[in-house]
Amino acid sequence: MIRLEVTRGQLVGTAIEPNSDIVRIGRAEGNDLVVPDTHVSSEHAKIVFSADRYVLVDQRSTNGTAILRGVAENGADPVRIALDDTNNREATLEDGDVIELGSQDRLVHVAVSMREDADDARVFAMKKIEELVPRATILEKDEGRLRILYEALKRIGGAQDLSEVLVAICESSFTLVPLATHVTIILRDDDEDSAAARGASGYVPVMTRVRGQDAPPSQAIPITRSVFRKVVSERAAVVAADAPRDVGQSESLMGAQIRSTLGIPLWKGDEILGVIQVDNREATGVLTASDLDIMAVLAQNASLAVANARVAKRLRAAEDRLKKENAFLKGKEQERRTGGKKDGAPEIIGNSTPMKQLLQQLEKVVNTRVTVLIEGETGVGKELVAASVHYRSNRRERLFVGQNCAAMPETLLESELFGHKKGAFTGAHEDKRGLFEVADGGTLFLDEVTEMPLSLQSKLLRVLQEGEIRPIGATQEKKVNVRIVAATNRNLEKEVAEGRFREDLYYRLKVFPLRVPPLRERREDIPLIGAHFLQRFATEFGKPAGGFSQQAMELLQSYDWPGNVRELQNEIQRLVIQIDTGGFVTPDMLSPRVRQVEGMIERVRPTKGTLKEMMDQVERWLLIEALREHGNNKTAAAKSLGITREGLHKKLRAFGL
Repeated sequence: MIRLEVTRGQLVGTAIEPNSDIVRIGRAEGNDLVVPDTHVSSEHAKIVFSADRYVLVDQRSTNGTAILRGVAENGADPVRIALDDTNNREATLEDGDVIELGSQDRLVHVAVSMREDADDARVFAMKKIEELVPRATILEKDEGRLRILYEALKRIGGAQDLSEVLVAICESSFTLVPLATHVTIILRDDDEDSAAARGASGYVPVMTRVRGQDAPPSQAIPITRSVFRKVVSERAAVVAADAPRDVGQSESLMGAQIRSTLGIPLWKGDEILGVIQVDNREATGVLTASDLDIMAVLAQNASLAVANARVAKRLRAAEDRLKKENAFLKGKEQERRTGGKKDGAPEIIGNSTPMKQLLQQLEKVVNTRVTVLIEGETGVGKELVAASVHYRSNRRERLFVGQNCAAMPETLLESELFGHKKGAFTGAHEDKRGLFEVADGGTLFLDEVTEMPLSLQSKLLRVLQEGEIRPIGATQEKKVNVRIVAATNRNLEKEVAEGRFREDLYYRLKVFPLRVPPLRERREDIPLIGAHFLQRFATEFGKPAGGFSQQAMELLQSYDWPGNVRELQNEIQRLVIQIDTGGFVTPDMLSPRVRQVEGMIERVRPTKGTLKEMMDQVERWLLIEALREHGNNKTAAAKSLGITREGLHKKLRAFGL
C-alpha cells in the first residue's frame, strides 16, 4: 500500500491512502490528490502501480516534477531525480521518497511511504504456467464440464475485437466457476499509443463484471494485490481460500470481504499479458483447485484471443492512420499539381490555338488504356500534362506516381521501378515494392524515358505487352494494371536510328503522342501564365502585387524563353521578390536576358517612315546581325533565324546584301 502526505504547500498535513492503481495529482478537481497551489498544473503528475512497484509520471507539467531521495539520511542533501525528457518523464518510487511539484521557491512536497501487503501470503493452491496445460487433462473425465468449456472457448474465439473478447472471458468464467460472484480482468498497458500518452506502462483493471448484472458495477472493485503479485511474480495460477487467514490478513482482501479468490495469468511466451481475478464474495463455499484447472484451460485460449485482439487493434489503427496519411499526402500532391482546383484536374493555362488543339487531343485519350507519349522541350510542362491525363481519367482515385529516369543509375532505377526481394543484392535488407506495384490501378509517369538503359527498356516492354513485372531476385511474375505515360525532350526517331532506344519499345510508347508547344509558339498565353504565377507567388510571399506594366509585358512576350514555362516561372518568382508591396513590374526589374530585346530595338532605331519602311529597316538589321554573329555562315545564320538557307538568300537579294 502507498500513503501520500503533503509536507509543504497550502494543504500541509493532508494525507491519502489510495486503493486504485492510478493516482492522479494536480490542481483540477477530479484528481485523487488535489493540490490547489497555483504553480501546480491542472494535471501535474500521476502514480501508476505496476505489479511490484509504483512509478511516478510527469504529465508534461508547466513547472516540472522531481523525486527527492534520501531526505532523512543523517541530514545529508537528498538526491534529486528530475522527471524530464532525459528520464522519459517517469521514475520508480521508493519508501521515504518526497515528490517535488514546481520549481525554485514555489514548491509543493508530498511524502511517500509504503508498506507491503504481506508478501509471505499463504495460498490454498498454486500452479505454475508450465503445469497448467498438463493438469487440464483431468477434465477429460467430466464430459459435462468439457461441453461447457467447449462452448466458452467457442464464444471467446468468435469475439471480433478486444472488448468482445473481455466480455466473453467474464461470461465464460461465471459459467465455468459456479461460485464466482465477481470477475475482474487486469491487462498490461503495453499499447504503443497508450504508453506514449500515459507514460508508465503498468497493469490496469480494464473490465469488471458481477454475476447477474449486465452493466459494470457502479463502484470500482479493488484488486487483491497480494494474490495479483503472486500471479505475476511467480508466473502461476493462485487460489486463496479463507482470505483473512490464508493471505496474511492483507488489507485489500479484508476490505473487500473476499472469502476466496482465484488469480489466473494471461500469458504469451515469457510475457504476462494480464490476470483474470475471480472472486467469491457472497457464497459460503470456497474456490478450489478444480476451478483453477478449468480456468487454466480457459486462460490458455483467452491469452491467445487477447494477444490476437490487441494485434488486430494495432493493425486497424495503423491501417486507419496510413489511410489518413495517404489521403492527406495524395490530396496535397493533387493540390500541388492542380493548383487547388476543386474538380481535381490540373490547371493548364492557355487560350492559344496550339494549346486548344493539345487539350482537344488530351480529352480523346484520357479514358482509354493506351500508352501516351508526351513530347516537348525542357520546361514546357510535360509532367503537368501527364498529371492531367491521370486526373481527368477514371483512374483519378488511384495513385499518380512519377519517376525521372535520368535521376538514378541503372541498378537503382530497376529496383525503384520493379522492386526487389530481400537478399537479392548487397543492401537489400527487406522486400521493396516497386513503383509499378505502388501505382497498380493508377498511372505511372516515366519522365525522360529516353535516358532509360537498354537493359531496362526490355523489362518495360514486357510490362507493356504482358502487364507483368518481376522484382529483382523474385522467381514469379506479378500482374499489374498500370497506365504508362512517358515523356521526352528528345527526338525518339533519331534515338532509335542511332541505336540508343529500342525500336519495338518506340512503337509501344508512341501509340498516342501529345506534343506540348514551346512558349515561343504561343506567346499570346504569356500574359495569362505570367498573371497566374504573379498571383501565386504574391500569395506565397504575402506581398500583394499590382501587375505588369505594358512595357514589361511586351518584353516578356518578345523573349523566346528557351527554358519555356519553367524559366518564366522562375523569372516571375524573382520579380515578386523585387517589387514593393502593391507595386507593378517595370522593365528595369527584368533579367538582362529578357531585356536584351529592348536593347536590340534601341540599337536598330529605324528612321521614321511608313510601317513597311521601318519594318524593312529592322529586318535588314537582323539579317546583318545574324550573319555577323555566325561569321558570315549563311547556313548557321538561317538556322538561328528559323528560316531555310534558300529563304535567307532570297531576303539578302531583296535587300541588296
